Amino acid sequence: MQKGFSSDGFITDQDYFGDYPYRAMTSDINGCGWMAAYDLRRALGQDAEFDDVRRQMDAMFLLRIPGPTTMAVMLRYLRLYIDDFSLVRGRAAVLSAAPRARAGILRYTESGIPHFAAFVNVSGDVFRFFNVADGLEDCRFHMAEFILSRCKRGCVRAILVF
Repeated sequence: MQKGFSSDGFITDQDYFGDYPYRAMTSDINGCGWMAAYDLRRALGQDAEFDDVRRQMDAMFLLRIPGPTTMAVMLRYLRLYIDDFSLVRGRAAVLSAAPRARAGILRYTESGIPHFAAFVNVSGDVFRFFNVADGLEDCRFHMAEFILSRCKRGCVRAILVF
């Protein structure tokens, strides 16, 4: 198994993806968006190659400039492969809706930087999160615990698949 992946094939650590360009940068610095999209598709049982996800999402940006994955591109990409998902805005709304979701992606600010992290519902309100931060590459949290400890500032949005 390639470094940066869990034993069951999820991307857990973007630090190992420095050889993969994305938005005029390397994915170890700027790849959380395409990695979260890949992990969500994997969580839903879809057969996706990580590098195909990266290339396809990168091609959706018209300008070859550095920058994070935008929510518009994330949603446009996911609509190609996921029939039904919901975009939920705000901490309270995410906390209310997430326990019913099979899987999803959180968009929040991690250490002052916009970040995407995919998650899978393990049981009820316990979720397995991928590629959160150093030391939290593959971790389990109650959604409230995650949001209270990781999403203290800025807007929180979730793409949820029920």
